[in-house]
Amino acid sequence: MDQLHSGGTGGSLIVNAIARYGDRPAIADGSIRWSYRELGDAIGRFITLFRDCGLAKGSALSILSSNRAESWAAICAATVMGMRYTPLHPMAAEDDHTFIIEDAEIDALIVEGGKFAARGEAIRARVPGLKHLLSFGAVNGARDLLEGFAAVQPAPLVDDSATSDIAWLAYTGGTTGRSKGVMIPHRALTTMAVILYSDWDWPADIRYLAATPISHAAGVTVYPVMMRGGFTRLVQGFEVESYCRVIAEDKITAVFLVPTLIYALIDAAEVRARHDLSSLDMIVYGAAPMSPDRLREGIKIFGNVFVQLYGQTEAPQCITTMRKVDHDDTKPGRLGSCGRPSPLLDVKLFDSEMREVGTGEPGEICVRGTLVMDGYWKRPEATAEAFRGGWLHTGDVAVKDADGYLYIVDRTKDMIISGGFNIYPREVEDALMAHHAVASAAVIGVPDDKWGEAVKAFVVLKPGANNDAAELQAHVKDKRGAPWSPKSIDFVEAIPVTGLGKIDRKVLRAPYWEGRNRGVA
Repeated sequence: MDQLHSGGTGGSLIVNAIARYGDRPAIADGSIRWSYRELGDAIGRFITLFRDCGLAKGSALSILSSNRAESWAAICAATVMGMRYTPLHPMAAEDDHTFIIEDAEIDALIVEGGKFAARGEAIRARVPGLKHLLSFGAVNGARDLLEGFAAVQPAPLVDDSATSDIAWLAYTGGTTGRSKGVMIPHRALTTMAVILYSDWDWPADIRYLAATPISHAAGVTVYPVMMRGGFTRLVQGFEVESYCRVIAEDKITAVFLVPTLIYALIDAAEVRARHDLSSLDMIVYGAAPMSPDRLREGIKIFGNVFVQLYGQTEAPQCITTMRKVDHDDTKPGRLGSCGRPSPLLDVKLFDSEMREVGTGEPGEICVRGTLVMDGYWKRPEATAEAFRGGWLHTGDVAVKDADGYLYIVDRTKDMIISGGFNIYPREVEDALMAHHAVASAAVIGVPDDKWGEAVKAFVVLKPGANNDAAELQAHVKDKRGAPWSPKSIDFVEAIPVTGLGKIDRKVLRAPYWEGRNRGVA
């Protein structure tokens, strides 16, 4: 390896932050509050414990836990040691967890006692290759890392990671089939941290609240917070009342939420009235598209505090950024954008022949740069497909306007072909959610003898609304045109979402496509 240009790893970022910010508040959950110095001690203790288990540089660690300070300290310890860390989504099924532990060749799994004890025991029974079952709290047959934790001698924080090492082996959401392990080297991790650090509108005093799992987007956002000596507050899941209370109590200035949770916050006027949320200076949203009409409602309530990210596991968090200043409602349609390409990246829109498309023409978002993954773990064919033509193919289709803003129309696999028209669900969903009675909506294509596929919508109405399907169909026809108007609408209590907050179209499609080939993976 080129020693002269090595360094700049996720491990060095952590070690640097601990050394710089000593007694500043670093992280808290419901029961722990650590300064940077105390977080450093906890990281050092986990390094001692991991070494005691025989884990070392190149070992593979996975964690199944809710949002808690020890979890983040253990992730940091693995990163500093040069281990390969694989997150597990707390809401995923046992089969998914078992597949990931086996596929990623995990050496040690840490599970949280109580909540995930049975899952940990089940995984151990099903994966003979798993060498160590460790735990936070008592779990049958596991070593409890927290027992006597305060008496463990912290190892000195020395970064053993290398730029080219895999820092995170993160698995895709699996919305289009079996999830794949994405090899994210330290190079990509630190590129991401620097882009987020520089390109988001962070408040001067960063007090960041993570409610969605730190195993995913909410977690990697902690790196730029640490770079700036900010404070991270972890909460276990999202419940509007307690979430608002924590914002008020901890004077939270920055949050990350998926759109569905922002909608819940917008609709909970009575709860918001009980808590002082005036400290909120930056609300980052992403992981799924947000309705421009609901975004307008949010801006009216919270002010011009919104920042949007667009990325994917293969190019984490920041392919494009929509900054506060970009949320300009005087520019028609601008609130439907996902922003402009981030610095340090090349981002282009290509057609199926890898020709760059013109302004206003749909093309697949393709990316190059140090942010991009090394490829899919043990999947050379999938890697070659994703990297064809020397670019990362995201699978997302967008158009670009004259000012360079991108507008994602949808996943290539989600497109509905109805009567010869190419219809993207996002277009219909935005039209439905522009109606005053609609709280949220999801759209899929279903088999249709006449049209090939017919547009079908699932709609959640706002409390007290009783509008019928015909009114909403006419509304979409008026806004978009007849082909976009849903042929049928089901009114539902809630839209199914994946653990990452994306609409779960697989679940919605299943009853209609069972045993039929839709022509996509």
